Amino acid sequence: MAVPTQFACCSQNPKRQLTLVTDRTLKGIGIVDAAPVYEPLPGFQKVLVIDASVGFPIASLPAENVYELGFSPLGTHIITWQRPSKDENGDSSKNLKVWKTVESDETTEQERVAVGKFVQKSQTGWNLQYTSDEQFCARVVTNEVQFYKSGDLGTVWNKLRVEGVKDFAISPGKTHSVAVFIPEHKGQPAAVKVFNVPQFETPLSQKTFFKGDKVQLKWNSLGTSLIVLAQTEVDKTGKSYYGETTLYILSANGGFDSRIQLDREGPIYDVSWSPNSKEFGVVYGQMPAKTTIFNVRAAAKHSFPLGPRNTISFSPHGRFVLVAGFGNLAGQIDIYDLEKDYQKVTTIEGGNPSVCNWSPDGTCILTATTSPRLRVDNGIRIWHVGGGLMYNEDMVELYHVTWRPQSPTTHPLPANPFSSVPKPHSSALAYLGTVKTPSKPVGAYRPPGARGQVTPLHFKREDEGGAAHINNGVSSFAANINGMGRKKKDVPGSEPVAGEPLPPGAAPGGGVSLTPAPESDEQLSKVALKNKKRREAKKMREAEKAASNLTPDAAFEPIQGADRRVRSHSRTRSKGNLENGTRSRNRSNNESAATGGASHVTSAAPAPEVPEMIEVPIALSPDSNSQGSSHDKKIRGLLKKMRAIDDLKMRLAGGEKLEDTQMKKIATEEGVRGELEGLGWSG
Repeated sequence: MAVPTQFACCSQNPKRQLTLVTDRTLKGIGIVDAAPVYEPLPGFQKVLVIDASVGFPIASLPAENVYELGFSPLGTHIITWQRPSKDENGDSSKNLKVWKTVESDETTEQERVAVGKFVQKSQTGWNLQYTSDEQFCARVVTNEVQFYKSGDLGTVWNKLRVEGVKDFAISPGKTHSVAVFIPEHKGQPAAVKVFNVPQFETPLSQKTFFKGDKVQLKWNSLGTSLIVLAQTEVDKTGKSYYGETTLYILSANGGFDSRIQLDREGPIYDVSWSPNSKEFGVVYGQMPAKTTIFNVRAAAKHSFPLGPRNTISFSPHGRFVLVAGFGNLAGQIDIYDLEKDYQKVTTIEGGNPSVCNWSPDGTCILTATTSPRLRVDNGIRIWHVGGGLMYNEDMVELYHVTWRPQSPTTHPLPANPFSSVPKPHSSALAYLGTVKTPSKPVGAYRPPGARGQVTPLHFKREDEGGAAHINNGVSSFAANINGMGRKKKDVPGSEPVAGEPLPPGAAPGGGVSLTPAPESDEQLSKVALKNKKRREAKKMREAEKAASNLTPDAAFEPIQGADRRVRSHSRTRSKGNLENGTRSRNRSNNESAATGGASHVTSAAPAPEVPEMIEVPIALSPDSNSQGSSHDKKIRGLLKKMRAIDDLKMRLAGGEKLEDTQMKKIATEEGVRGELEGLGWSG
């Protein structure tokens, strides 16, 4: 069945032996012959059911608003799923319908009726599951799995009653077995049980385990062994954001069951059976991931090199295996020859594929970028197993693409698949002509100081020779570690973490010393002691000036309080914002050294002699004009310059490196003194 808004599927037909590819885009659906034709089949546009061998429509179904559809294993039935709705009486309509693929020639489209109808509200697991011979089919309902005979879908043939059953899987092969999954409930462990159809009294094999909210049930092609990939929604240990994953294997006859032991911590990305049913592959562990081939007894046979990979798939004949990295990875595809001692054949740069499938003949690989995962660069590419590009086609909003299902026995694999490589299609040659030759990789960025040196091991991936990743279950927030693996920076003033060692020389409290200020002069440094004496002398002069009852005009202007002194300093320069900030920081450092920071200063070398600050009281004559006269303003301006010069001299004596403009300002001291003397000031 295929319409422009529906999923395209093809059933098997033995009349035609060519490999076919079907696709669905925004504008329609098409079928393309693969090697060596690569041409679209004529007459396949806007049809519902077609014969894939000739591309001729054979039937149409009276079904509307179909969202999902599929074929039974032998292609005799078509199953459709429509969005749930209500009928006229308010009851749920039967939205899961089963149709015969081919009706009698006299049956028209209006006369076609579904041979089976069911109510299926969930789109997840919507389809019926058939046995490989289509003798039975089954669907899961509340607390039971219902079985039907394919020829009579109106009557329940048998029921497998299991309390709390959530999922099931019917085995392929000649033996009809069914595996059911029961999740954890009220402290009881999860369980997977295998029954033989229709003997449902006692399970042939079962496995109970915890940490299983949902599972993937994967049978081998013979139906003799089952792999259970169990997963939890939340990882309580905090090691993974996506929950925990565990892997189990059990035989259908109950002779063997075991947990598959993996030698690397981390999630399980993919698991796949080989067509020979004797081995399977698993991709697991923290990136770079590890890929290992196990035998049917869960014993490791071979491990491939570590790399950014998350997908594994065996070829239909079981000779080749591809290990790829899709999704947020680079899209590289490694191909290995299992018959040549796991020898690597090639690496394909696949781009951004969301679909990757082997062709039925096992010599080609189909990759495609589909929408809505990516709405740009949509298209199809077919690669030869040797690594060459055979076909390329760009499409607008490609929704789905797949090979026509055919048995591998229809296409025997050549003894040497690399001896006769088909000629690439013209589209592949045109695409390869537009691809730029990749430039030589420059590697990771290195700062100038680290260039020409060997990369430290802790900066290398494990597959590049670096140290193995160890996850102890402690989050980086709890361990006070940032995203780069380094310790978080200390915030000044913040409380230290309990039990965390402080850096050498650091005081508790974020670097702020909490020790009381020293009381004796012996504990002060030479600079701190001199600053202390200067402040005491300043206070004495303020007291003397207050007692002398001086007029405001004759007052000692710089000593009107610390605030007045700071404000006068801030008005001394129009360009001195940076200098003011530096000077204020220097003054605060000196004061902290005198009060509470002596323990930090005593260890430093003795500072050189600091010249005494020149105090410049204003002594105005009795016959002078008011404070606002030009004469007084000039004197005050010159006195401000002298205070600034004295401040710069103190900083220079303290070992601070001054700028050229500041040194030039110190050199003008004699000139400023001469101007003051010329204005009649003496001090």
